[in-house]
Amino acid sequence: MSISHFIKDIGRGKQGARALDRAQAADLFGQVLDDTVTDLEIGAFCLAMRIKGETPEEMAGFLDATHQRLQRVPAGAQPLVVLPSYNGARRLPLLTPLLALLCARRGLPVLIHGASTESTRVFVADVLRALDIAPMQTVVSVADGAVAYAPTELLCAGLKRLLDVRRVVGVRNSAHSVVKLMNPGAGKAVIVGSYTHPEYAVSMADTFCLMGATAMLLRGTEGEPVADARRMPRMEGFVAGQRLPLEEGRPGTVTDMPDLPREIDAATAAGYIRDVLQGRKPVPDAIGAQVEHILRLAAA
Repeated sequence: MSISHFIKDIGRGKQGARALDRAQAADLFGQVLDDTVTDLEIGAFCLAMRIKGETPEEMAGFLDATHQRLQRVPAGAQPLVVLPSYNGARRLPLLTPLLALLCARRGLPVLIHGASTESTRVFVADVLRALDIAPMQTVVSVADGAVAYAPTELLCAGLKRLLDVRRVVGVRNSAHSVVKLMNPGAGKAVIVGSYTHPEYAVSMADTFCLMGATAMLLRGTEGEPVADARRMPRMEGFVAGQRLPLEEGRPGTVTDMPDLPREIDAATAAGYIRDVLQGRKPVPDAIGAQVEHILRLAAA
């Protein structure tokens, strides 16, 4: 098979490119995930979409194709909290595991999925390893009150291959957006999506609506799905695709700054997380508020 006819439409530059409909986008992305096209076509697809940008309809199609190929985590009694972790830490400690463990402490099953997409950051697998949380070896259900970590390649090998294209071409591609929006669970889930630039907030929100997702969307810490402990970000919720305001957010930094570690290595981040969980340090207000909103969405 070939995706050259799709590339003709999407590869004409930001002004001349034509958007695909949802079914076309699913066909295109499915072929890419199945590795039935050439490396040249994959590179052309990645760069064309990077220049054009995905529409919500296209992203919904990409997600349709992804969901058809995922090894889904079996449903449990409670909605699964899904934390995509792909950006890692560059300047601040990686606290996505803290968010996961705080949600689990309130009785929810939590799945972190992720992959290291470059070599200059600290990624979630490193911090989880320091917390004695090993990656899944097979896809199994997540118990209530537990945290599990699924490497992307366990959920969908084709998706991991596409993420790895970044190491060759040097820029992100559509897979980096798909992983922040997808639901790896077979049942009800609360997906915690994050963005780094305001324009992505609009497209990601529209995609959650199209997918009928129950989700949270916020500007996370360096692109991670955990609220920045130094400020109170705006948080928007979705219940079956319907918008639900959660947190208006506050401008500027918080007055009572948390005592965050200066180093970002995995051992230091894990030590800080243990201190918070054991009460030696307070839960940062923004992360505490995020946990409460996740619980609200899970109950809805």
